[in-house]
Amino acid sequence: MSLAEPGTYLADLNDAQRDAVLTTEGPVLVIAGAGSGKTRVLTYRVAHLLAAVGVKPNEILAITFTNKAAGEMRERIEAAVGPRARAIWILTFHSACGRILRAEAERLGYKSNFTIYDQADQLRVVKQCLEELERDPKRFVPRGIHTQISNAKNQLIGPDEYASRVGSFYDQTVADVYALYQRRLFNSNAVDFDDLLMLTVEVLKRFPEAREKWEKSFRYVLVDEYQDTNHAQYTLLQLLTAKHRNLMVVGDPDQSVYGFRGADIRNILEFEKDYKDTRVIPLEQNYRSTNSILNAANEVISNNRDRMEKRLWSELGDGEPVRVLEVEDEHAEARFVAGEIALLLELGYSLSEMAVVYRTNAQSRVLEDVLVRQGVAYQVIGGPRFYERAEIKDALAYLQVLDNPFDAVSLTRIANRPKRGVGDTSLARLQALADGMGISLWEALGRAEEAGLATASLKAVTSFRNVMESLLATTQEMGVSEAIESVLERTGYIEALEAERTVEARGRLENLEEFVGVAREYEAANPQGNLSSFLQEISLFSAQDALRGEESGGMVTLMTLHNAKGLEFRAVFMLGMEEGIFPHSRSIEENDVEEERRLCYVGMTRAMERLTMLHATRRSLYGRSDMNLPSRFLDELPSEGVERERLRPTSWQNYGQTVSRSDYQAPPPRTDIPTLSTGDTVRHGTLGTGIVLRIEPDGVVTVRFEDGSERRLMLEYAPLERVS
Repeated sequence: MSLAEPGTYLADLNDAQRDAVLTTEGPVLVIAGAGSGKTRVLTYRVAHLLAAVGVKPNEILAITFTNKAAGEMRERIEAAVGPRARAIWILTFHSACGRILRAEAERLGYKSNFTIYDQADQLRVVKQCLEELERDPKRFVPRGIHTQISNAKNQLIGPDEYASRVGSFYDQTVADVYALYQRRLFNSNAVDFDDLLMLTVEVLKRFPEAREKWEKSFRYVLVDEYQDTNHAQYTLLQLLTAKHRNLMVVGDPDQSVYGFRGADIRNILEFEKDYKDTRVIPLEQNYRSTNSILNAANEVISNNRDRMEKRLWSELGDGEPVRVLEVEDEHAEARFVAGEIALLLELGYSLSEMAVVYRTNAQSRVLEDVLVRQGVAYQVIGGPRFYERAEIKDALAYLQVLDNPFDAVSLTRIANRPKRGVGDTSLARLQALADGMGISLWEALGRAEEAGLATASLKAVTSFRNVMESLLATTQEMGVSEAIESVLERTGYIEALEAERTVEARGRLENLEEFVGVAREYEAANPQGNLSSFLQEISLFSAQDALRGEESGGMVTLMTLHNAKGLEFRAVFMLGMEEGIFPHSRSIEENDVEEERRLCYVGMTRAMERLTMLHATRRSLYGRSDMNLPSRFLDELPSEGVERERLRPTSWQNYGQTVSRSDYQAPPPRTDIPTLSTGDTVRHGTLGTGIVLRIEPDGVVTVRFEDGSERRLMLEYAPLERVS
C-alpha cells in the first residue's frame, strides 16, 4: 500500500470500506460481516488519519483483543507509513490500561512499579485467603472463587458492592475472599489482569484531571471486535472518548459468542443509543466464501432477534451446494468425514485446508480414533487431544494403579488429584522410604508412619491408601465402565470438579463422561475384555496418536466452534447438528439459543468452498446413548443451494453411497402412540423415567429425565410409555 496520494490506496477498497476509512470524525459503527475485510479497513483508516488528515501518531489509540492481532496491525501500518507508526498505541485493552495505570497508580495508593500477578499467582493468593478465613478448599475451590471475583471486576463491582448483593453462603464466602484478596494485592503493590481495567476506570472516574489528560491524548480511538467487549471495557471507552467523540468500533453482533466470558452484546447493539449521531456502515461483501455458503448462513442467523440487519454476498459465484447429511451414529459420522478427507486429497486439497468443528471437546474423541487408525495427521486447536487431556490422564492413571498397584509413575500422578493433602514433600519422603527398604511406593504407602510425615500428611496418605485398597477390592468384579465411575465418585474427583463452578470444569466433566462412554464401547465390542486389555488398547492408541502428532506437513484441524472464530478453510465439516448437542441442552434450558445460533453462523462462515453439516439419528456421548432430533438450525437452512442426504446404514464401507430422503426407508412409526399431558410421568426404553414438560403441535414432546437432562422426542418413534 502506497500512501503518496489518497486515491492510490482508496482504489483498493470497495464503496463501504472506503466510506469507513474516510469518515474520520464523530462516532462510527462498522458492522463487519465475516470475511468482509475489516482488518484492511482498520489499517487503512489509521494510515489515512496520518497521511491525509494530519493526525499525530501519539493521538491514535487502536485497540485489539489479542497481542497477535495488535502485532499484525502494527506491521501493516508501519509498512505503509514507516517508522512513525511505532508511536501509535496499537494495543490490547489490558496493555493499554497497564500503560495508563503505570502513570496514574499513585493516585490510588499504588506505586508505579506494581507487579501484575499471573493466573498462578492469583490462585495462590485466593488459596491463602481461604486458609486465613478457615474455609474448606474442597467446598470452595480456589479456581471457582477466583472466577466469581473476576466476573465481578469485569462488571466493575468492587468488594463492598459484591458483599451487599450476597444471596447464599457460597456468595458470602466469595465476598469475604474478594475483600481480603484485594487487601493482600494492595499491600503487595500488585494487581491482577482484571484490576488493570477496573482500576483504570476508577482513576478516570475519580480524578477529573487524569480523565482530561487521557481524553486529550487520544483524539482518535479505534476498537476491533467490539461485540466481544465487557462492561468494564465499554465504560473505559466511554470515559476516554467523551471529549472528542471520535470513536470508531468495528464488530459483528452476529459473531458475538463469548457471553460466557462476560462479553455483552448490548454494547454493540445499543451503540447508536449511546452515541446519537453515529454513522453506521455495514460491510456486506464477503471475500472468503461462495454464495451458497453465505446464503445458508444468512438464512440461519436471520432467525435471531438481537441483531443488526446485514446480508453477506460474494463475487466468488454460487459454488458447491451446502451438504446436510444424516448418518446412523457418531461412528458413521467419523468414518464419513475420514472418507471425505481422502476424497478431497484426491481433488487437490491439502490437509491444512480442511477443518472439523463441533460444539464440545468430547465430540472429537470418536473422530480422533478413526483418523489415527487411518493414518490421517490432525491437530486439535484450543486444547490437547482427547487422551492427552489432564482429566483423562488422571482417570487412566487411577485405572493403571488398580491394574498394577506397583506402577509408581501413575501412583505419584494421582496421589494428590484431586487435592487431598498429599504434597510433593510427602511423596518424596515415601519414595525415599521405599528406596531405602527396597520396596515399592505402593508398599511404602502402607508404612507411611515410618516416613516421618507430619500428622496431617500422615492422615491424608492413610486415607488415600484406604480408598485405593477399597477400590482394588470392589472393582475386581466390575466392568471397566463401572470401575471408572466408581473411581471418579469415590476418590472425590467428580465432586472436586463440580465444586469448582467454572466453564472449564464443566468441560472436564463432559470429557470424563465421554471416557466412560469409551469403556462402554470397549465392553460392547469385547465381551471377554478386562481392565488390563482395555488399558493396553488405550495405550497403543495413545502411542499411535503421539506418532501422528510428530509428522511434518499439513494436518486436518479439529476444534470447537468457539475456537474456530477468526479462521478460514476451504472445506469445513460441522459435526453433531442435533438438538441438545447443538444447540447445547444448557442453552435450551436457559433460553439462550440466540448465542448458539450465532455460534452456528460463525462455524458456517469459516468455510470458503465446501460446507458439510452432519447429524446422527443416534449418538453416544458422555456415556449415554440418545435418539436425537436434527438441530433446529438445519430446519432454518434455505431449500436453494442446500442438498440433504441420508447415508444408507447398511453401506458404511461405501461411505459415499447416498440416497435421497424419498428413497430412504425410514423406521416405521408406532401405532400405539401414548396420549400424554404436561406433568405426566413417562418411562423411556433407555433413558429411564421422566416428567413431560411440553407437548408441541407436531408431535414432539419435551421430557426431563431423572438425571436432570431434557430431551425433545418424537412421539411417533420414541419408546415412551405413560406411567400411571
